[in-house]
Amino acid sequence: MRRWSWAEQLSDAAAAERRYVRRQEDIMTVKRMDNVGIVVADLDAAIDFFTELGLALEGRMAIEGEWAGRVTGVRGQRVEAAMMRTPDGHSRLELSRFDAPAIASDHRTAPVNSLGYLRVMFTVEDIDDTLARLSKLGATVVDEVVNYEDIYRLCYIRGPEGILIGLAQQLGQQTSRENPME
Repeated sequence: MRRWSWAEQLSDAAAAERRYVRRQEDIMTVKRMDNVGIVVADLDAAIDFFTELGLALEGRMAIEGEWAGRVTGVRGQRVEAAMMRTPDGHSRLELSRFDAPAIASDHRTAPVNSLGYLRVMFTVEDIDDTLARLSKLGATVVDEVVNYEDIYRLCYIRGPEGILIGLAQQLGQQTSRENPME
């Protein structure tokens, strides 16, 4: 079985995207991804952790009422949520603590090969410095920091409450997010 490099996979993904992307005028498309949500037990600790990682707290609020249950399918919910913004302002992480109803299931320590939501990944300037700062807040490296073909240094860490987080430090020349093949 032939192994494909990450660069080849990105190239193949770009080719597939060119084949299947419809023109804007043909169909309504997604305008943006607003956020990724993570449910936590200790909202303050999660905010502290993601602030140390470099995200900024945009706001914090209580969410409850009949409308909220109709959106999520969880009737009678009382939630406190915090919205965290990445430094570039393009991505957000919504941290939520449910006061009611009781938590239905717990996936925080699921291994990497589990089905469903797995992790969120952040690009960092200096992975060693980031790990040193986050370890003071309880973060642990899942296995080790690896060098991927002198393109990235990568690792997974377990953050607050066992949440799986990926860290990537790009090595060498930075590439544009809009066209990673340049």
